[in-house]
Amino acid sequence: MKKINVIDLFAGVGGLSYGFAHNDHFRILFANEYEKDIATAYTLNHPGVKMINDDIRNLTEERILAATGGKPVDVLVGGPPCQSYSTLGKRQMDDRAWLFEEYCRILSIVKPKIFLFENVSGLMSMQGGKLIKVIQKRFRKLGYELKIKVLNAVDYGVPQYRERVILVGMQGKNVFQYPAATHGDGEGLLPYVTLEDALSDLPAIASGGSATEYASKPKNAYQKYLRANSKTLEEFVAPKNGERLRRIMEALPDGGSKEDLPEELRPTSGYGNTYAKMWWKKPAPTMTRNFATPSSSRCIHPRESRSLTTREGARLQSFPDDYKFYGSRARKNLEVGNAVPPLLSVALAGQVVQALK
Repeated sequence: MKKINVIDLFAGVGGLSYGFAHNDHFRILFANEYEKDIATAYTLNHPGVKMINDDIRNLTEERILAATGGKPVDVLVGGPPCQSYSTLGKRQMDDRAWLFEEYCRILSIVKPKIFLFENVSGLMSMQGGKLIKVIQKRFRKLGYELKIKVLNAVDYGVPQYRERVILVGMQGKNVFQYPAATHGDGEGLLPYVTLEDALSDLPAIASGGSATEYASKPKNAYQKYLRANSKTLEEFVAPKNGERLRRIMEALPDGGSKEDLPEELRPTSGYGNTYAKMWWKKPAPTMTRNFATPSSSRCIHPRESRSLTTREGARLQSFPDDYKFYGSRARKNLEVGNAVPPLLSVALAGQVVQALK
């Protein structure tokens, strides 16, 4: 089978590209990412892919033709910025909320056999469900038969509950089949990957601490996958928190929230899932860009009573330990938190191959 040509729009740090780049059937012709630091991170991990670091609105037909070298595009993938659709945000129809129109515009130019449009599950309820119907109507108008489903990354070996809308369109009959779950509670499935499975080979550090050496050899298949090409530990620096926050984190039990705190330590602001520890024996809750900020999400390490390091966040997304991020720590955490989990992209890429066969 000849190489299947792919374009990745709104590519981010390359989580969705990962599954296609690590499948011998595919060749990524180019990726597009607007933010400079994030585009740099993409290129560090996918040096053989042409990166167009520009506003997607500036991707003309001529530039696309030049970037592809005139090769036909078989697959278009991408997920427009999702902050506007997230149930955790203000859910406003700002300029970013309409960037799906740019995805449609490029789809109409390159006319691939199949496309994969990815976004947060909150897209399904945006504008009372009207927006997703508008998006589907746009795609159908371009001649694609659609399938849409919400997948949870935890079902594919990612140690995190993370729902994503996966909308797939094909020219003619849509024969795409969503990947079957590999992990879960059902018969014949592997157990969910937990925080313990993901992090137990890492050294214990305190708030503000750091390390560059692993604490042990890999203890399970997930850790072996993460460490396949790594000898030393990178991005393993814990944020330095103030004394009061450290006292709060130390007082919390495994999986505890602020309601479990003594009255004198209990924060008066924040939501139910803030100032809360994760569970050691369960997958992580959905990671956001604020996974190192206990006042913004449930992200406190259940064993070490501190904020997560960038590498721990990356592991909970299923990024291998040799995957690189770029910029300030806040920017690196954004790159991690906004990404498609690589193991989910691996499962999707495999099904794209089957559909095209």
